[in-house]
Amino acid sequence: MRVTITGAGGFIGRALARRLRDQGHEVGGVDLHADAAAGVVAGDIGEDGDWQDRVAGSDLVIHAAAVVSNAVGLRGQWRINVAGTRRVIEAAARGGATRFVHLSSVRAFSDVHFPDGVTEEHAVRPDGNPYVDTKIAGEQVVLQAHAAGRIAATIVRPGDVYGPGSRPWTVLPVRLIRRNLFLLPAMGNGIFSPVYVDDLVDGLLSAAGNPDAAGQVFTLSAGVGVPCREFFGHYYRMLGKRGPVCAPTGIAMAAASAAATAAALARAETEFNTTSMRYFTRTGTYSIDKARRLLGYEPAVDLADGMARTERWLRERRLVP
Repeated sequence: MRVTITGAGGFIGRALARRLRDQGHEVGGVDLHADAAAGVVAGDIGEDGDWQDRVAGSDLVIHAAAVVSNAVGLRGQWRINVAGTRRVIEAAARGGATRFVHLSSVRAFSDVHFPDGVTEEHAVRPDGNPYVDTKIAGEQVVLQAHAAGRIAATIVRPGDVYGPGSRPWTVLPVRLIRRNLFLLPAMGNGIFSPVYVDDLVDGLLSAAGNPDAAGQVFTLSAGVGVPCREFFGHYYRMLGKRGPVCAPTGIAMAAASAAATAAALARAETEFNTTSMRYFTRTGTYSIDKARRLLGYEPAVDLADGMARTERWLRERRLVP
């Protein structure tokens, strides 16, 4: 196949490209920065441009480009996560692509107001958080195109994707922990839903290659939840630090609010804010039964193995001692 990946220079985009090339497919992509050797052209999906020509002629388009942040406001996130998604899917449909796979997020369920073992049949819930709300709206753009018969589309909602190169759940936490700037609310008892990047790639490609996946939404995680203190405790161990540092939710929220205020006064962005704190208070998990049933998806990398692989990568880059 000829495959185009948006966000091709990102963590998940690179992992997808490696796997697809190993399988013998022709792979290119779009990213903010070009990489001619990898067939990646420069383009801002928030604007029309020559990058849309790269999408034309693809058999499969995997849309991984997004603003993934709790620090960017609604305008910035809407521009990419919603309007950008519309530009990508229109370019894919216009260019003759037969399949479109869209990376959304489990946060479409809202950050905290969902039941344990939540399934894809559970209604999405906007909650005023720009990332949550724009991921929901982005899904709507994709589902509209599919319903209109313009392109066969599948939506994938990854859990908390970690591993070599993951900014939100590997690189950033390690940097914050090194600077003693990492704090968990709910005494670290909030539930984290990790998925190792290789398992996510397995699920994404299964969804892309399965005709029965068209028009469907799938949650892809490891199928288990672990306390936040357990997940992030691996990074403390790698750094030779005691922790994680945990606090009651009220105290953690107050600290995050103060940090966000200080950042705003300094005209800076920080992920240490009340939205991030709230995310770490989740008590529910996400069911992957549908992906198991329809895609044959079965996570192969447990947390111990995934963290061992991640630690090797971090050590090679001297991000941990």
